[in-house]
Amino acid sequence: MRIRPSLRRSSAVLAVSVAVSLLVTACSSGGAAHEAPSPHAKSTAEPPSGSPAKAPSGSAGVVLPPVHAGFDYQLGEPYTPPAGVSVVARDHTQPPAPGIYNICYINAFQAQPGAEKEWDTDLLLRDEAGGVVMDEEWGEAMLDVRTAAKRERIARKVNTWTDTCATKGYKAIDPDNYDSYARAPRGLLTADDAKAFLSLLADHAHAKGLAVGQKNTAELAPARRDVGADFAVVEECGQYDECGDYTDAFGDHVVVIEYTEQGMERACEGWGDRISVVRRDLDLVARGQDGYHRETCGGTA
Repeated sequence: MRIRPSLRRSSAVLAVSVAVSLLVTACSSGGAAHEAPSPHAKSTAEPPSGSPAKAPSGSAGVVLPPVHAGFDYQLGEPYTPPAGVSVVARDHTQPPAPGIYNICYINAFQAQPGAEKEWDTDLLLRDEAGGVVMDEEWGEAMLDVRTAAKRERIARKVNTWTDTCATKGYKAIDPDNYDSYARAPRGLLTADDAKAFLSLLADHAHAKGLAVGQKNTAELAPARRDVGADFAVVEECGQYDECGDYTDAFGDHVVVIEYTEQGMERACEGWGDRISVVRRDLDLVARGQDGYHRETCGGTA
């Protein structure tokens, strides 16, 4: 689970600089300020609500989550999905839920808390003083994706988790912390570093028959074709008025998790008839445990 309100407020500022960069790139190549078709481009035709969709051309055999479907976010302890759920997200260490579409969560851009020793020391991002750069909110060391050689080495490890997802029967991956560059010391990581790394992960996932969900990072949604992201997994786009940024890039292939009453109301009012929206409790506890909360735009638990 990644809930970072402070980062999401700053995303609007980051979006300006990224948008300028994309515009300059387009103009310098002689094109207009929009992306040219790519091997990852998806059809503009949307499937019926609740129906699986074929992935973009170039991702043969990959199936996207059904749009506007019942969705549950189970990154904590898994439990039997409630009635009406046809898409569920779970951690890669857990089994998928039988009989429905499963998204496999992977912490791709940072080490799990306390897992720094599981990585080669030179693959941990370091500041000018040589200290490991930490995501302080989560106690996670950031990974150094600044060079092609290091990205390849990190991807080899992350891709073993993707392989596990495929073997278990998941249909997609959710590589988290795409936005790590925005939390690193200024200039240490860049959006281009993040995009280059996600592209490696997406290529491998597609080869394994898995779709790729872009996690958050609204400012990079316009580049989703370049990196091979097939759909979006978004936290709090209603709360921070970002849902349109994702639907502009991904159409209705967006699944949303809200954590507040206000965010849920906004997401449902603006987008609840098009995309999958669920409200969960912050700790993502299992159904039946204290603190559990789940609701949909239709009011079902």
